[in-house]
Amino acid sequence: MGVFPLRLLGPIGWGTRIHPRGPHPLAKSAPTRKTAVKPASGDDNFALRSLQEAHAASGRYAASDEELLTFYQQMVLIRRFEEKAGQLYGLGLIGGFCHLYIGQEAVAVGLQSALDGERDSVITGYRDHGHMLAYGIDPKVIMAELTGRGAGISKGKGGSMHMFSVDHKFYGGHGIVGAQVPLGTGLAFAHKYREDGGVCMAYFGDGASNQGQVYEAFNMAALWNLPIIFVVENNGYAMGTAVKRGSAETHFYRRGTAFRIPGMDVNGMDVLEVRAAAEVALAHVRAGKGPVLMELKTYRYRGHSMSDPAKYRSREEVQEMREKHDPIDAAKTELLARGVTEERIKDIDKQIRGIVNEAADFAENSPEPDIPELYTDVLVESY
Repeated sequence: MGVFPLRLLGPIGWGTRIHPRGPHPLAKSAPTRKTAVKPASGDDNFALRSLQEAHAASGRYAASDEELLTFYQQMVLIRRFEEKAGQLYGLGLIGGFCHLYIGQEAVAVGLQSALDGERDSVITGYRDHGHMLAYGIDPKVIMAELTGRGAGISKGKGGSMHMFSVDHKFYGGHGIVGAQVPLGTGLAFAHKYREDGGVCMAYFGDGASNQGQVYEAFNMAALWNLPIIFVVENNGYAMGTAVKRGSAETHFYRRGTAFRIPGMDVNGMDVLEVRAAAEVALAHVRAGKGPVLMELKTYRYRGHSMSDPAKYRSREEVQEMREKHDPIDAAKTELLARGVTEERIKDIDKQIRGIVNEAADFAENSPEPDIPELYTDVLVESY
């Protein structure tokens, strides 16, 4: 048996099949440019443009003085709570991981202030404290959960990353990067199946946006026309990797266009712009028009977690964001311009510090879970 001579016309990679008698016969039927399938819509940019144009036309949310004060109060609560959590972590009272939301407060407050707490659901990743506070959940039970106490919202079993409350329609808190996105799509499916009028808001980060399961979720949400708002909190870094170093497409609101999902590019450091964008997105979804993808451009002042010194960015970068783009300072400046007194704002700040200190005292003085709690919540006991 002779050896069949092969002439290699170029480098052959692993798994390459060589056909000495010519190309595979099926290759003859491969479509050419001229026979390519036409887009379903005559305007192939519609999914990219539609809600972005509506958002640009809507302007900032026209909040009353009292509404803006409420937004300010909620953002300050998140900031002071997270600062206290950082202190407790340093004292060894919080174990495991702890991811702070400092700097990103306008995102959760602006978006969730537009939700209907009676029917809408929220799901997020491991940086979840701010979302729970923005949903009106008692700071005491959140702080107790952070410190692993039985009075915590998840009975001390969830810790920082895995908080959960069916009563509040808050479905986590998830430690696996991107895992909450398909789960949120499932929540949206449940809303549609039950015909309860609810919308799911599923948060994830710029790093999680590169997970394959995110795109599987986009596809199913668009295919089934599900009531879900996908929210990318783009804080510029996936742990220590800058967006431009880890993503070919750095405009995350465009990433749903292959699935005909409209995208919105939003300044996540302006609570009133966030709230206005939320109303545009919710109107679209509640009208039965399917999912929306929102990119909220924001910034975290601390490291990825409490164990991250954040040496991958300069102090000047962080300082510039604090001085020029801080969402709380911006809201305070606007309140003062409207005639709200400095004394009233100081009273709010003092009140918030009292609430946070009370939450910390409650957590420190609450007992740890009893040993039998190890065996509860393992299996579903009732449906």
